[in-house]
Amino acid sequence: MRLDKNTYGTVLMVYAISAVVIFLLFRYVHNAWIVWPLALAILWVCCWQTAFHMVPLRNKIGSSTIVSAVADGKIVQIEKAFEKEFLKRECTIVSIYMDFWDVHANFWPVTGTVTYSMYHPGEHFLAFKPKASEENEHTCTCIRTAEGKDVFFKQLAGGFARRIVCYAKDGLEVVAGEQCGIIKFGSRIDIYLPVDSEIKVHLGETVRACETIIAKL
Repeated sequence: MRLDKNTYGTVLMVYAISAVVIFLLFRYVHNAWIVWPLALAILWVCCWQTAFHMVPLRNKIGSSTIVSAVADGKIVQIEKAFEKEFLKRECTIVSIYMDFWDVHANFWPVTGTVTYSMYHPGEHFLAFKPKASEENEHTCTCIRTAEGKDVFFKQLAGGFARRIVCYAKDGLEVVAGEQCGIIKFGSRIDIYLPVDSEIKVHLGETVRACETIIAKL
C-alpha cells in the first residue's frame, strides 16, 4: 500500500489542522472528559483520511477481454443507455457508488489504448442520483482493446467530492488493474460497455477494484 501521489497536500493539511486543534484543546480546555475524547476523535479522523487516500495492492484480474472494477463500492445501476458524448451508440451501463468508507483510488478496467479523455466541470449533486451522471463534475475516458472493443467510463464527483484526478491521455497504453486516478470523497463510476458484453455483477453487489469481474467482452 502507498499514499496516492496527488493527495500528499490534502493529508498533510488534515494532520496540520488536527495538530493545531489538539494543541488548543490541551492549552485552553481544562476538562479531561472533554479534551481526551475530542483528541481521540481527531486522531481517528487523521487515520481515516490516511486510509481513504491509500492505493491498495490488489490482484489484477482484468485483461483486454475481462473488465475489472474501476473502484471499490456498490453496484447501483445496470441498464441499457445511449452514450452520447463519444461512442454515440447504445451501451450497457454499470455504475459503482463509493461512499466515505471506500478507498477512492481508481484503476483501469481493461488493457488497451486510451482513445478519448475529457474533463467536464459541473455540479455536486449526491453521486447516487441519476442526474449526477450528466450534471456533476466528471471526467470521461475511452479505452479501445486489442480486439477493437471500446470501454468508456466516467469518474463522477459527488456531493462532497471537490477534486477528480485522472491520468488518461489520448494514445496512452494502459494495463487493467493499474491506477488511473482518484476521486476525493463520495463519488461514482459509470462504465459503458458494448451491449453484447456478458455482465458478471448484480445490483446491490459490493465490488473490489481490480479483483471483481464486471463483465466479459
